[in-house]
Amino acid sequence: MASFPPFSITTQDNTTTVAMVVALSLRTFVCFVLLRKDNTSLSCPNNPSQAPKFANTFTTRIFSDVAGDITITVDGESFLLHKFPLVSRSGKIRKMVADGKDYNVSKLELVNFPGGPHTFELAMKFCYGMNFEITAANAALLRCGAEYLEMSEDYREENLIARTEVYLNDVVVQSLEKCVEVLCTCENLPPIVEELGIINTCVEAIAMNACKEQLVSGLSALDCNGESTELKTGCMEWWIEDLSVLRIDYYHKVITSMARIGVRPDSIVESLMHYAQISLKSIGKCQIWNPARPNSNSGTTENEQKTIVEALVNLLPRLKSSNVPLSFLFGMLRMAIMVEATVACRLELERRIAFRLEMVSLDDLLIPSLRAGDSLFDIDTVHRIVVNFLQQIEDEENEDSGGYESDGLASLGHGSLLKVGRLIDSYLAEIAPDPYLSLQKFIAMIETLPDYARVIDDGLYRAIDIYLKAHPMLSDHECKKLCKFIDCQKLSQEATNHAAQNERLPVQMAIKVLYFEQLRLKNALCGSSGDGLLSQKISSGVPSAAMSPRDNYASLRRENRELKLEISRMRVRLSELEKEQVVMKRGMMEKSGNGKTFFTSLSKGIGRIGIFSGPGGGKRRKPRGSEGKSGRSRRYSVS
Repeated sequence: MASFPPFSITTQDNTTTVAMVVALSLRTFVCFVLLRKDNTSLSCPNNPSQAPKFANTFTTRIFSDVAGDITITVDGESFLLHKFPLVSRSGKIRKMVADGKDYNVSKLELVNFPGGPHTFELAMKFCYGMNFEITAANAALLRCGAEYLEMSEDYREENLIARTEVYLNDVVVQSLEKCVEVLCTCENLPPIVEELGIINTCVEAIAMNACKEQLVSGLSALDCNGESTELKTGCMEWWIEDLSVLRIDYYHKVITSMARIGVRPDSIVESLMHYAQISLKSIGKCQIWNPARPNSNSGTTENEQKTIVEALVNLLPRLKSSNVPLSFLFGMLRMAIMVEATVACRLELERRIAFRLEMVSLDDLLIPSLRAGDSLFDIDTVHRIVVNFLQQIEDEENEDSGGYESDGLASLGHGSLLKVGRLIDSYLAEIAPDPYLSLQKFIAMIETLPDYARVIDDGLYRAIDIYLKAHPMLSDHECKKLCKFIDCQKLSQEATNHAAQNERLPVQMAIKVLYFEQLRLKNALCGSSGDGLLSQKISSGVPSAAMSPRDNYASLRRENRELKLEISRMRVRLSELEKEQVVMKRGMMEKSGNGKTFFTSLSKGIGRIGIFSGPGGGKRRKPRGSEGKSGRSRRYSVS
């Protein structure tokens, strides 16, 4: 076949122009005829290393009969093509050919082409009129490639930019799965994909489709009353699973858009939990518990994990009514500590945990410490959580300063505080055996809770006793300093008996325990247990006339709290006395051989005494017996 004259954009005269147009038209016609003879579709090989062979096959097979006049190199891959089909649709190639210094430009290089050689090959197929399918896997690539090549409507109607825009706006946005697939392909594209609005379009479409699914599931739940829960769960799972494949920055955009549109907070929390489980599963338990763990992950991986943790914490719903599982919050807190997340991230998790501290279990608080040479558990984190809890209680009380709080609200807040007190006592007992736990940290943890957070000090006494047993090298001064936090008046009977015989306690502590135990028994026998203390507190709670109304209210509220605490203590004492009475009765029943109780025998014995018998009732006591009794009493009094 005869060779065609070279292509040129600029001509000198009309004759040359006419000849060039005729030659190019003939060349294009021959190319299309040859392309129609071969309807075999082209496909990209699975192995990226075979890309050069694929490009050579593409060049050789299509243009074996028509010699190409331009070679375009994309990321090291060469494509032997013809100028006319390219310049008729691509403004960039037209400008590069026209701006060439040489009259006959035969080589071009496209640097940083979006999508690489495979996307460029699809764009060239479009220029030559070959049929191929635009899918969710290549739509974003073709759109960015078309923008790079400037394949707009200015050069040809229904050019590649318009075709890809139609597919994205009419097909992709209707399906959540296709939007997710498009976003996955955008991860490896240059920033131009953000400028073109592809990411924002897919993000808004995902949020809208998820909201539609939420409405559909809600309507279906109304029709199926008994199966509503299962149906709602099944409807949420499919798109939650799909979103877990997104990169964290795209996932952050999607969840933010969902929250703005109105997707349920529970669904968002479930999605966050699933994404954390998938993306952070590489952090093993052995790494968490081993402070001297080897750095097996690369710096990039650790930075990615840190970014993921901070982003997920930032995406947690802000509403207090959102039910974020405590196990998830503690898991994220452990992750944040391990990846060394920002202080703001960790404080946010601690604040959320403190808001529901009364519902926390002991195992949740046992956070391992990752600092070498420190205690086995992270005491500082738990200390901050408790401080946040107390601060929230104080803030809520200040908000109610407009009037006296009701009994229901007051009892609810005090009940939560008592639960936290028991929890912290159990936590202290759990960390007390740690040989690396310093006395300062242990005391700081004890001092965190106020005195009215404990009705009885049995749990605190047990924790201190364990600490003294695990740290026998403490000095007498340190033991006294630690034991001063135990209120002997708040110990139960069992704890008091144990403390009186505990050799690890200081002597002054044992004497104090015995003193208050005798005082308590005396008050119990006199029937005035707690009355003196209660009346003293009531008399001391009268507000002074010189105090301001705000101070009066604060004083009355404090006295009210103390009185409620004292009532709780009295109830505990009463239950203990009832138990002791039952034990005493049972013992007397066992000792009585004929089944008579002690009180029955005593009454019959007293009935036989003459002073309680009437003038005509019973037998009179003999004088000998009376004299014998008085003689014995005199002998007892003399001795």
